Parts: sequence; structure tokens; C-alpha cells
Amino acid sequence: MSIYLIRNAKADDLGDIAYIEETCFPHEEAATREQLEKRLNSFGSHFYVLEYAGRIVGFIEGMVTDDETISDDMYGNETLHKEDGKWQSVFGLDVLEGFRKMGFASNLLNEMIKAAKEEKRLGVILTCKEHLIHFYEKFGFKNCGISESVHGGVVWYDMRLTF
Repeated sequence: MSIYLIRNAKADDLGDIAYIEETCFPHEEAATREQLEKRLNSFGSHFYVLEYAGRIVGFIEGMVTDDETISDDMYGNETLHKEDGKWQSVFGLDVLEGFRKMGFASNLLNEMIKAAKEEKRLGVILTCKEHLIHFYEKFGFKNCGISESVHGGVVWYDMRLTF
């Protein structure tokens, strides 16, 4: 396997990021290019891309908050980001289909967890679909039950990793 690189996303990466988002999530759940641009501008230090063989094949991003769970209003309102907040959220962990099962999602998640620890957060929060609960539990996340989020019209589960 070629060497991969995880780095903070840059404005020039937006086209690749938007493409990955629209291929990884159904339209109802995917962030728009405009939302991704606002997130990148508002909390770019919490937005990482993974490059493999010279191209971006995945990313992870999320705002920092004092809330212990993600609410739907956070997805479309980047002004809720609180740089000195207690919890690092994960809004999206996306890897292109042809590059899955190579450990890239795990590497991206570990990068976010490492950064949150270094920044002295209380932990990391996210929502996921039922079939992904086991994946996140391998990193120490606890299933906190069905989320109040109705984003995209699907059932989400609140997951929390407390340091």
C-alpha cells in the first residue's frame, strides 16, 4: 500500500470534499458544497483530509461544542462552533467506496480523537446509523441510544467517547 497523508483541509480541497460527500451519502443526508465551505471556513482546524496515491479519498470534520450530543441545527449553522468547547463533534467521516476496507476511516477517526485529546476536550461525539455502532464501539465510543436528530429522515444513534 502506498503511503497516505492526513492533513488539515484547505480551500483548494473543496471540490474534492464536496464530490466525496455527495458520493458517500444520500442527497437528503449529504452536506451541500456551500455548507462544507462554511464549515471549512469556520472550523478548518477540525477538518482533515486523507490523501492516498496523490488524491484526496476521504475526510473527517466537525465543530467543537459544549453540547454532549449533536443536534440538527448544528449541521447548517457553523456559527454554533465554539473553539474552546468541551466536545469535538464528528459531522462526517467519508471515504470513497473504492478506498474502503483499507483502514482510512479508522486513521481519520484516530486523527480526530488524537487532536481532541491534545486540545483537552472531554471527548468526541457523533451520530451514526445502527449498522455502524459496532465500528465506533471499537474506538471506545458508547452507544447513548437513539438520537433526537432526524437529519435526512433516518434513525441516528448518539455515540460518545469520553476521555
